[in-house]
Amino acid sequence: MFKIAVIGTGYVGLVAGTCFAETGNDVVCVDIDEEKVKKLSSGVITIFEPGLEALFKRNLREERLRFATDLKMAVERSEFVFLALPTPPDEDGSADLKYVLGAAREIGKTLNGYKIIVNKSTVPVGTAEKVRAAIAENAKCDFDVVSNPEFLREGVAVEDFLKPERVVIGSSSPKAIELMKQLYEPFVRQGNPILVMDERSAELTKYAANAMLALRISFMNEIANLCERVGANVDMVRRGIGTDSRIGKLFLYAGIGYGGSCFPKDVKALVKTAEEFGYDFKILKSVEAVNHAQKRWLIKKIEERFGGSEKIKGKRFALWGLSFKPNTDDIREAPSLVVIEELLKRGASVSAFDPEAMENARKHYDGKITFVASQYDALVESDALVIVTEWNEFRNPDFERMKRTLKQPLVFDGRNVYDVAKMKQMGFEYFSVGRPTSR
Repeated sequence: MFKIAVIGTGYVGLVAGTCFAETGNDVVCVDIDEEKVKKLSSGVITIFEPGLEALFKRNLREERLRFATDLKMAVERSEFVFLALPTPPDEDGSADLKYVLGAAREIGKTLNGYKIIVNKSTVPVGTAEKVRAAIAENAKCDFDVVSNPEFLREGVAVEDFLKPERVVIGSSSPKAIELMKQLYEPFVRQGNPILVMDERSAELTKYAANAMLALRISFMNEIANLCERVGANVDMVRRGIGTDSRIGKLFLYAGIGYGGSCFPKDVKALVKTAEEFGYDFKILKSVEAVNHAQKRWLIKKIEERFGGSEKIKGKRFALWGLSFKPNTDDIREAPSLVVIEELLKRGASVSAFDPEAMENARKHYDGKITFVASQYDALVESDALVIVTEWNEFRNPDFERMKRTLKQPLVFDGRNVYDVAKMKQMGFEYFSVGRPTSR
């Protein structure tokens, strides 16, 4: 059993703290937001993530998981201090380290013995050195700084943490490496590797992984756009290349672009890092440009169908899905935000439904769009349905009810949820990404 402090109770911090507690460790999570700490301490979870709430409540009840605003107390009692703080993009795309370095300076003031300070946040190359320097400004005890990037996928983050494909430890300290291995040993009993490397390689590994996945998504969206022009079907192309073992099946689905808290931010940050070191990362700049354009694919199709931007004015659109992907309430950089903004600009109205992300969306659009209680309520008096997020409950709807409720059986599907031939057979006019249009 280790004593662990997790600084930050956002998505990464809450998942990490809960999962460390689940393996028997004594964990205290720290946040400066007193109201949030009160909620968490009383058993009210502040994010939606499948499987997390049960673990959170069990470990809170067993007193292996606690929440506090007292950073000094948390650091003094702990052997490991994990930094799980936001690194938002600056205007130039670089990661803002003010929260990470601010916490590091405070940690330095409170060190009362050897600690391992772990960068869990996604941070640029060289951050471990900056954190080490910030702590050293005030530290009177020995410490080590380790880079330990997270590879959590929203929607399956608990499984990803408890059964990681790999654990990356960036450190040059034999003592810190050994203790980190002991901490993670319960999570890799099935034989998945713990990869030890230098701090800079570990920091770059996280950015490289997310950038590669973003690249695959943008590549397939480009292929989908080409399919529409040449009369091919992107589903067939995806299957044709996905069965090649050199390529694999994952992240080959065409759609209306990626969003969330990681891919957009990390691609920008990696481009900026490259610029700082005198390198022009052309391919990632193209990935960004493709994604920016792809988020507007639905608007282009809607304009073409209705005969121009001015013809959209006064129309009402049902929107299914607000989160950037299924099984999360996260709307950061979500394509839905672009779709809503562009429809509102053109004088249209929007009636939206999402199983989990409605409260977050209300913070942006309360009074500007209509939020409804069910997916079918969104269809009432709507001229068309626009599918933005591929939630499972949207995959097998009551199609006859959809036809009865919509003003006309018209669907713009940004996630290729339905079969083209089936939609045509049922009498829908159906637009999807990189596939034939059903009329």
